[in-house]
Amino acid sequence: MDKINIEDFQRLDIRIGTIVSAEVPKWSHWVMKLTVDFGDPSAGGGEKTIFAGIMKFFEPKELVGNQYPFIINLAPKKIGPEGDESEGMMIMIVPKEDEKTAPILFKVTKKVSNGARVG
Repeated sequence: MDKINIEDFQRLDIRIGTIVSAEVPKWSHWVMKLTVDFGDPSAGGGEKTIFAGIMKFFEPKELVGNQYPFIINLAPKKIGPEGDESEGMMIMIVPKEDEKTAPILFKVTKKVSNGARVG
């Protein structure tokens, strides 16, 4: 794995967001579509759509209302046959690179402001 310097790491905008809706697109066999609130839009927050490969392991209702960390300054990526854009990435532990082992989500256990920075 390539090493990065501290400046590269500092370019990542990692923030806490609350999942306000979660659904499995009709075409999906892997990803879930999340709408996430990152707080004040004038501070780089607002609501963003993020797709996460967690559909086989979690129900949408388990996620809604909970806070998790996300990288929110990735270039948008088109997902699925309809070309929906994912505007970030959910941060999680991936114990194994297979479709049988559930990822471990970093659920925030003490509520913080949406858009709080992770550093």
